[in-house]
Amino acid sequence: MGTITIVGLGPGAVGNLSLETMSFLQNCKQVILRTAVHPTVAELEKQGVKYSSCDDLYEQGASFEDVYDNVAARVLAAAKKGDVVYAVPGSPLVAEKTVVLLRQLAKEQGVKLVIKPSMSFLDLAYVELGIDPIAGLRIIDAQDFGAITDAGEYPLMITQVYSQLVAGDLKIALMENLADDYEIYFLRNLGLPDEECRPIKLFELDRQEHIDHLTSVYVPPLAENSESCGGIMTFSDDEDNLVVTDEADDSEELVATDGFDDVDIQPLVDVLRTLREPGGCPWDREQTHASIRSNMIEEVYEYLEAVDDDDTEGMREELGDVLMQIVFHARMAEEAGRFDLQEVIDEVVDKLIRRHPHVFGETHVDNSDDVLRNWEAIKKLEKTERKHILDGVSQGLPALLRAYKMQGKAAKVGFDWPDSVGVWNKVQEELAELQEALAGGNREAAEAELGDVLFAVVNYARHFKIEPETALNGTNNRFAKRFGHVEACVAASGKSWTDFTLDELDKFWNEAKQAEKRD
Repeated sequence: MGTITIVGLGPGAVGNLSLETMSFLQNCKQVILRTAVHPTVAELEKQGVKYSSCDDLYEQGASFEDVYDNVAARVLAAAKKGDVVYAVPGSPLVAEKTVVLLRQLAKEQGVKLVIKPSMSFLDLAYVELGIDPIAGLRIIDAQDFGAITDAGEYPLMITQVYSQLVAGDLKIALMENLADDYEIYFLRNLGLPDEECRPIKLFELDRQEHIDHLTSVYVPPLAENSESCGGIMTFSDDEDNLVVTDEADDSEELVATDGFDDVDIQPLVDVLRTLREPGGCPWDREQTHASIRSNMIEEVYEYLEAVDDDDTEGMREELGDVLMQIVFHARMAEEAGRFDLQEVIDEVVDKLIRRHPHVFGETHVDNSDDVLRNWEAIKKLEKTERKHILDGVSQGLPALLRAYKMQGKAAKVGFDWPDSVGVWNKVQEELAELQEALAGGNREAAEAELGDVLFAVVNYARHFKIEPETALNGTNNRFAKRFGHVEACVAASGKSWTDFTLDELDKFWNEAKQAEKRD
């Protein structure tokens, strides 16, 4: 029985291969590579190293567990014939499952096994990322979905991201805990001339142009955990000048205002209680959550109209109506023993504090983009019940807004047109299908096709970052204002609507448009 010597081929560049490792490879009759797909292999061939690889086992195995088991079995079988040098990419002791298996099996079978140290891609990654592993770095395989569930709680390096398929599965798994646009780092070919180490959004992971066996991903901890875990360090041109991006900046002070200090909502609570109690208002006593659902929507839209008109008095009045609806619903819930208004207030206060760790905690942010990323990441950790991509898009949203949000979520996982040209062609296609359905007199089909047209138009707007609900609401408001002018002109004339031709009415309409431009 021979000795198994395990060596590492380093992160990629031949210069990182140790002289000791090269000596073992050149002087052993049995050299087995886990894979020949590695930059140093070409140099081994130049140096006359004879080897066999386990690449064929990757095609035969039904799973990675099968592949790793078969690799270990092949190396152990070779050891029965004499000494074996088993070479793996990087370092044998970093994220190398076949080495873990061999150590266990060699011990059980009484085979002598020696592991030689070598450089790992991690040594290069520490420099490129500016991280210190002592801060709690965890290293896992891309297939270790159990460990991925903790992503964001500590610095995480994910290895073996060797294909777009693996990257896609990894992305979906990470999105269970992290925001779709969470910033991660894409690492590839470290130490080689074409090395890559750059920040990307999580949803972009499987869209990278080059993904192969030398690809890894670094997931920084959430900002709220970065104080204990350590942040990304960046270097200037003079690498002695180190900057740690998660240090607190106390240069700005929060300016307090007195506006909310003496707010008293109790009078409104008392009025709603009286209206709902025996002897109160019969109409108010008959209402349920469902019966006044539309009232809430109406009041919100009336407030938005006041905002669009910059109507201060209207905003104050409509906010009061929205607040009344909130207290009304809370009162009904309290009567049913479900929750009360204080619980509503406490929950939203806790949520605001929890989602603003940069204000109420020690987290540092540089800008509003950081704030939004933190908000979404914390929200994902809270909303563990959301298991599917479109979860969280409320069915109660206005149709245009719901379509906009669903399309945005689908786009983040790659289900989207690559550019606006394809979307516009889709709009034209749907319009043609609508015309065909209308010509055929099929009302049900025409309704479905009209929905497809609207959905496609929403998608076209999304590609230009135009929120369609807001756009259509603005058009509605402009129409109402212009039509009001037309109506005033008809009334001022002393004539009836039927006395005017469409061209004459259109003239009044254009007057209103010109007035808007002057304003």
